[in-house]
Amino acid sequence: MIENRRRDRLGIHSIGEFRMTVPSLEDAKRFYLSFGLDVQQDTQGGLTLRTFGSPHVWGRLREGPRKKFESLTLHCFEDELEALRQRALYAGVTTIPAPTGEDDSGFWINNPDGVALHIRPGVKTTPDEADHASPALPVNGVRCAPYRRSTGTIQPTRLSHIAFATTSVPAQIDFCERVLGLRLSDRTGDGVAFIHAPHGGDHHLLAFAVSSGPALHHLSWDVPTVEEVGLGYMQMAAAGYADGWGVGRHVLGSNYFYYVQDPWGSFSEFSATMDYIPASADWVAQDHQPEDGFYLWGPDLPAAFFVNSEQGA
Repeated sequence: MIENRRRDRLGIHSIGEFRMTVPSLEDAKRFYLSFGLDVQQDTQGGLTLRTFGSPHVWGRLREGPRKKFESLTLHCFEDELEALRQRALYAGVTTIPAPTGEDDSGFWINNPDGVALHIRPGVKTTPDEADHASPALPVNGVRCAPYRRSTGTIQPTRLSHIAFATTSVPAQIDFCERVLGLRLSDRTGDGVAFIHAPHGGDHHLLAFAVSSGPALHHLSWDVPTVEEVGLGYMQMAAAGYADGWGVGRHVLGSNYFYYVQDPWGSFSEFSATMDYIPASADWVAQDHQPEDGFYLWGPDLPAAFFVNSEQGA
């Protein structure tokens, strides 16, 4: 059995769910259905986002005047909740009341950019071990590639990570390490940082890039292989969502990617075969040159990738 926690390290183990306001739930439903997610209406008139085959709610959307990332729930082990609360208080972080109508279990705090974080016990959604796969290799004398006519809908299996724009990458690194017990995976100076959970999981659970203000940059959804990344690109283009970046491969994290721009300027990513950091590993973070901070190969970065979708700059 894989040990799914690091007994000598106190820290968050998973993303629970996010909450976001968008200008049009109708547009959101069409986009995320096209992306391959299970989109349902909730009892409050908003939308829930799940991956097919799982009851876990990854996202909750409500309609408002503009797109705004509202809050993020992070899961911990139940026997670590009080220690994490005390850790936050010791670090000088003040707990806040749960927003009106939200779950008041666990505790709520703000991150350095004022984004509300809900810390509570919950299911470990990060994988306990790597499950890497690749497309089939050719066998001499046998056709290898599947027929395009038989290709089904690409449906991500889980939310891998969330990337944010932030006013200060160093402040976010410090907060994640001192308050949440997360750990730095890699960085490129003060421009970009990748953060992992200490109890086994992907190379990054959270990522941060410096910008004019806080915002959601992208939601990254895991698919099995680079084949599904490419097919996801075609799926979104066929649905009318042609703006994005990729297909390509990252250096930091090593995953193959395609980012498609949502109706509000942020992105959703099809991601495959990211580096895995087991609970037993003592990963050594490095500070990399900027050319390694984005991609190993792929098309040039579009200008839209650097636009803050919640600040207008």
